[in-house]
Amino acid sequence: MCENNNCNSNDQFRELIEKDRESRERFSWNGNVIAYLDLVKNDPSFAKLSHSRLYDMLVSTGVEDINLDEDARLSRIFKNQKLRKFNFFSEDFYGMEDTINAVVRYFHSASLKGEESRQVLYLVGPVGSGKSSLVEALKTGLEKLPPVYELAGCPMHEDPLHTIPRHLRGEFEKLLNVQIEGDLCPVCRYRLKTEFNGRWEDFPVQSVNFSRRSRVGIGVVPPVDPNNQDTSVLIGSEDISKLDKYSEGDPRVLDLSGALNVGNRGMVEFIEVFKNETEYLHAMITATQEKSIPAPGRHGMIYVDTCIVAHSNEAEWKKFKADHTNEAILDRIVTVKVPYNLRLSEEVKIYKKIIRSSSFKADIAPHTLELASKFAILTRLEPSNKCDLMTKLKLYNGEEIVEKGKTKKIDVTELREDAKREGMDGISTRFIMKALDNALSDNIANNCIHPLNVREALVNMVKGADFPDDTKRHYLELLRDVIHKDYLEILEKEITKAFVYSYQEQADSLFQNYLDHAEAYVNKTKVKDVNTDEELQPDESFLKSIEEQIGIIGTAADGFRQEVIAFLWSVSRRGEKINYESYEPLKEAVEKKLMTSVRDVSRVITKSRTRDSEQQKKYSTMVEQLMSNGYPVSCVDTILRYAANNLWKD
Repeated sequence: MCENNNCNSNDQFRELIEKDRESRERFSWNGNVIAYLDLVKNDPSFAKLSHSRLYDMLVSTGVEDINLDEDARLSRIFKNQKLRKFNFFSEDFYGMEDTINAVVRYFHSASLKGEESRQVLYLVGPVGSGKSSLVEALKTGLEKLPPVYELAGCPMHEDPLHTIPRHLRGEFEKLLNVQIEGDLCPVCRYRLKTEFNGRWEDFPVQSVNFSRRSRVGIGVVPPVDPNNQDTSVLIGSEDISKLDKYSEGDPRVLDLSGALNVGNRGMVEFIEVFKNETEYLHAMITATQEKSIPAPGRHGMIYVDTCIVAHSNEAEWKKFKADHTNEAILDRIVTVKVPYNLRLSEEVKIYKKIIRSSSFKADIAPHTLELASKFAILTRLEPSNKCDLMTKLKLYNGEEIVEKGKTKKIDVTELREDAKREGMDGISTRFIMKALDNALSDNIANNCIHPLNVREALVNMVKGADFPDDTKRHYLELLRDVIHKDYLEILEKEITKAFVYSYQEQADSLFQNYLDHAEAYVNKTKVKDVNTDEELQPDESFLKSIEEQIGIIGTAADGFRQEVIAFLWSVSRRGEKINYESYEPLKEAVEKKLMTSVRDVSRVITKSRTRDSEQQKKYSTMVEQLMSNGYPVSCVDTILRYAANNLWKD
């Protein structure tokens, strides 16, 4: 007898096992070539080639055209571009739109059997930019595809249509509505003659799933020691144990277990491809350009249908490209750059994804990941004479930059064109994750990371890293000056919001009040008091108190008020909801007005070592508000002490 809980568990286990077995058996198929022809006639897609298979895989989960007119932020980032979202990549890849579009474009062109179907897809970028992850996604996608059909026992897992004799292919292509490409491998050709007496239609066929572990349809080639490069890794070898039984020219001695053999009908990955000697790469080029590879020994050429995806860091690529003797290989490569992400919002998503998939259980204070992300992106940006690096970071994130009451007009497209190599250097995501781990290890007792200890961890890591001296100075300056000042601005806003009861409501109230008076001023009308119904002249002193927060003074005020009213009128006409965040310059002015109004009291209460009962009450309320805004209780005091020491110096 077993206890009820154990019995229930056993039943659940068995149900799961049987359901999986039934599913696999349902998709399992065994037959012969003549039966397979019926399958192809009903569904010609069974006979698709590798590039078509991969392209269909990428678009099968859905492609979405993003309407930039409906998203002001995205329209600022992708001005005049056609943005498409591929669901295949959407859950795991962030800030890689250009790279993903280039990859999909390659597979689309290759699926049409153009020149790119005979070229290697080569991904180049800095360490940790996502090259390996992209290839891993392709391999995982292949493993999830429905089974393909192969000649049973074929080491190349080849298409059963290869058995059809050349003189009959034209007729069968018409009957099946497919194009038949390729020839039998030496092993299957020998079996066809000896086992089936040339009756190709009787050759057994079975279904099989792509699998990197079973080495079906997915091959991987790691970099090989230059002193011991053996082409058997690519094309297999002859089994010397069988040479005493069969002659050297007998196909039965072949061991077709190289990466290009097992990757037939799927893909082959070349890791750090240019760390191999050039001669070693000729088999790769032959496989793409001629769609054939040499068989080991004296067995001629073997047809191969595979997509080759190679990747390496930029240093190897530059070295390889600089050698003019490599021109033949360079001409057969489609290069796709995989730079680091340069968008703040997407960089934060990357770290959140990594943390979700790890055992990282510490509390994370607000703006911690943002601070680390800003540092990472700032190291990847190239200086510009049009703006400073922090402004550039914000522009690349689709933010509006306000200067003296006006949105700064800087073309993001021009910034990108001026910095062709941007994103190919800088700090990697791995470096940042190490810093987060280090910050936590230094704060194990509180089990919390916050902007202060993460910044300190980054400073220590930069000091200890093997960077060139000028690079190290630049990174430390970013952390100690640029990041420091930026975080202080954020922190002051956070404390202001915590001090001001119902911050959103007060900000909206100030905003609406400004609109009422600005509209009356522009239209030369009066403002109606909501309490007394009295009609009053617009309060210019109030308007000026808001506008001066962003440097709008004198005659500039008239133009600013007209711009505000015109902008918000157009927003309301589109039926969009209006609040204090609707117009960026006015939003900044309202926030600064609120900050000014509470700066003195927050300064006194935060800095005070001893507080009276009223001050203590306000301080406690502020702390509670900060915690409700996501600040862990273990780090609130640390952050407030930092604010007291750095924000409001006497």
